[in-house]
Amino acid sequence: MDSLAAAPGTGPATSPLPVLRKPRPAARFEDLPTDRTLVMGILNVTPDSFSDGGSHRTPDTAIALGLRMFYAGADIIDVGGESTRSGAEPVSPEEEQRRVIPVIQALVKAGALVSIDTMHTSTAAAAIEAGAAIINDVSGLTIEPDMPELVARTKVPYILTHRRGDALTMDSLTDYNNVTEEVVAELSGVRDKLYAAGVAPEQIIVDPGVGFSKNEDQNWEVLKNLDQLFALGHKVMVAASRKRFLGSLLTVAGKSAAPLERDAATAAITALSATKGAWAVRVHDVGPSLDAVKVAARISR
Repeated sequence: MDSLAAAPGTGPATSPLPVLRKPRPAARFEDLPTDRTLVMGILNVTPDSFSDGGSHRTPDTAIALGLRMFYAGADIIDVGGESTRSGAEPVSPEEEQRRVIPVIQALVKAGALVSIDTMHTSTAAAAIEAGAAIINDVSGLTIEPDMPELVARTKVPYILTHRRGDALTMDSLTDYNNVTEEVVAELSGVRDKLYAAGVAPEQIIVDPGVGFSKNEDQNWEVLKNLDQLFALGHKVMVAASRKRFLGSLLTVAGKSAAPLERDAATAAITALSATKGAWAVRVHDVGPSLDAVKVAARISR
């Protein structure tokens, strides 16, 4: 009998959760593909994520999703234990680490390349100790003062995201004369802090912070002018997956599209970002975006 078939009277078959396969050699950043835009899978280990409502708040369910994304072809799994949505309440580093460290350890053991999505230096340090290979910090202009020293000392890649204020204030900080030019200038200012601490230019990846301290029109403007970010001389990541401005675009009968209804639009942004030369896209639904970056790479070739 097929192992996935249902026994008589038990109802339809359901797919089992992925199991942890034999440990693989640790994935390395330098071995990532260079012939196409990379796909980073989002793994929220939180009870209040805007996109999945805390569906993966326990280590077991989070590990299962991370493994599904990894086996589906995600190049990087980005593990976060604190929601960064507008209005989210802050989480202590201790609680954040309790959520993410077991997940990171399991995914690294499976052979995945893991990044830690955190604004806290202590969590970044603990995650690197657990095997994470990238720090993804969305704190933007509010970078913790000792984060640059950690990045310089560990020599790991660091994703620098543009954001003004914090989760409680960023929606009120959208006053720009030219949003793309000011995003580039403000990223450059924070980058100088990293340089002063001894961080090498090749460690830095920039993210324009779509959805952070920007209104809907400003998000589209930044995406349209994505090529201007390359003037900073660093890899560029785009993280627009399922964000609110996509829901507004897809409004039907006065109702904004729900987060899970925004994946096709996300894949469209992936394709456009890949065509412009983005280093990576950060997405919830790996499969469509992986197809999109492969198509973009083939057309560019």
